[in-house]
Amino acid sequence: MFRLENAQSLVGIALAIGLCWAISENRGRFPWKLAIGAIVVQAVLVLVLFGVPALRAALIGVGHAVDGLSAATQAGVAFVFGFLAGTPNQPYTLTDPGSLFVFAFRVLPVILVVCALAALLWHWRILKWITQGFGVVFEKTMGLRGPPALATAATVFMGQVEGPIFIRSYLPSLSRSELFMLIAVGMACVSGSTMVAYATILKDVLPNAASHVLTASIISAPAGVLLARILVPRMPETEVVAPLDPAQDKVYESSVDALIKGTTDGLNIVLNVGATLIVFVALVAMLNSILGLAGEVHGAPISVERVLGFVFAPVAWAMGIRWADAPTAGSLLGVKLVLTEFTAFIRLGATPLGAIDDRTRVIMTYALCGFANIASVGINVAGYSVLVPERRQEIMGMVWKAMFAGFMATCLTASVVGAMPSELFGHEATPAPKPVMTLQPGPPSAKVAP
Repeated sequence: MFRLENAQSLVGIALAIGLCWAISENRGRFPWKLAIGAIVVQAVLVLVLFGVPALRAALIGVGHAVDGLSAATQAGVAFVFGFLAGTPNQPYTLTDPGSLFVFAFRVLPVILVVCALAALLWHWRILKWITQGFGVVFEKTMGLRGPPALATAATVFMGQVEGPIFIRSYLPSLSRSELFMLIAVGMACVSGSTMVAYATILKDVLPNAASHVLTASIISAPAGVLLARILVPRMPETEVVAPLDPAQDKVYESSVDALIKGTTDGLNIVLNVGATLIVFVALVAMLNSILGLAGEVHGAPISVERVLGFVFAPVAWAMGIRWADAPTAGSLLGVKLVLTEFTAFIRLGATPLGAIDDRTRVIMTYALCGFANIASVGINVAGYSVLVPERRQEIMGMVWKAMFAGFMATCLTASVVGAMPSELFGHEATPAPKPVMTLQPGPPSAKVAP
């Protein structure tokens, strides 16, 4: 049933599109057909995936597969690290069972295993067929040309820099609009390896977490394409037709070779994620110490989280979140932008049941599911500087705008989800407001410890 809270989410849709149009490089070239089509595609996908019993059951099956993958990964982690991996048999008296969930042993290894499996599935051509299929869908429904459509589809599964590798020889000939779109879509989505990691973090506080995370990354791609086209409109006269180089395709000599190389790639990602989290969390802790010198304001010390919650609370409300939860949700949006989405998901997973509304938790899962953060700016500059060095200066001039497009794309996706009936996701309408919960700095709850 469509309620007032669903209508509230329409404000978020208008806000995301309106802000991008306001800073567009050519406001007179607004893609009306694409705007309507992208939002309709998103809404239809959500309704079909969660409303059709067979597909809903398939999504639940994905969740079971993620649980099985996580359990299998823990077996490997326990073999290497022993009781440090959080095995039931501990050599000491356990007073806090929740402390067994250690991010380095429970989440990062999942990325390693998924990267190895992805390489194996690519070698078996299964993942390649899926990627090509999505590429055709994007080409036919979003008006993209073949190579950019393929790269967009690959980005959904492989990641923000890994996806464009598949059209590396084509990158120099892309128009400015197409290159900007690839960067923006990369920041609007996440990779297959991190999808599983996010689902692992949220599985104790969000039913069917894997279903929501997978859906979020897929349907955020059309949102990223739309907002990128608004910010940097398409100029057909600047598009050059150039053939793809078949030699750039990923090739593994055997299944074992795929597993080994996939594991090596996964190790690089794990090290980058871990190192980034350490540095950014440390920087925010230092900022909080400095801000704390100002004393308490309204009964609590000033912190980065409180400031971000205040700034982004109106955006959270526009997405359809009740005002009682808006400060907490706004803080999560700010944490995602400043501290990476991994930290934001850890904070969301650490938010106790009942502290925020079930509907808020679902909407925020979609709003956080994207790589649009400050760290990704550096990742994209470094990655594209290797892939297409001759356009490095051009990329430097557009990467911050692309981050904005990616950030607003996930907000647009969350707003579309918020406009859907609450019963579609298995929870009822929003109950009476509860006291405002504001995230404070410090270690997460017992369930998750970064």
